[in-house]
Amino acid sequence: MRLELTGRHVEVTPALRRLVDRKLVRLERMMNDSAVSAQVVLTSEKRGRRADVTLHARGEKFLHGVGDSAAWETSLSQAIDKIVQQARKVNSKWQEPKRRSVKGEPIAAEAAEVAVVRPAAARPARVRMPRILRASKQALKAMSVVEAAREIEANGEGVLVFRDAETGAITVLYRGANGELTLVETEA
Repeated sequence: MRLELTGRHVEVTPALRRLVDRKLVRLERMMNDSAVSAQVVLTSEKRGRRADVTLHARGEKFLHGVGDSAAWETSLSQAIDKIVQQARKVNSKWQEPKRRSVKGEPIAAEAAEVAVVRPAAARPARVRMPRILRASKQALKAMSVVEAAREIEANGEGVLVFRDAETGAITVLYRGANGELTLVETEA
């Protein structure tokens, strides 16, 4: 990005130039390759410091921000913040899909279709975590599958975690919705 720095009633020192460069880096990152040039006019007035920043972006877009403050850094920050707001608006316009009509279809139908599709694409779907309704602690006992089935029948619990006496692996036995017992074996 080309920079044109002008000082009115102020000498542009290397430190002031570095300050302007540091503040413009934020805009360069945000605008990617679309920023062509920037004109910065620094003016020292009675009531403080004034920074006029004009950014030329591709597509003949001119973004302008003015900052007034007692210090150069805050006046530049104010001007850059105003340009950042404008840049967000310009970037969102560049990213929106173009409206095109297909031969034979009215534009109004397409606009209605785009209005329905765009909000879903703009917002990512929230993944809802399932609620945990009940939790219980169980002691891990070594037993056979037959003993585990008897214990589920005896205590009325729907799930039993145990260590299989034959394989030594942790195993889960649970009662399904249809009343049948299901065995989940893990690899040792």
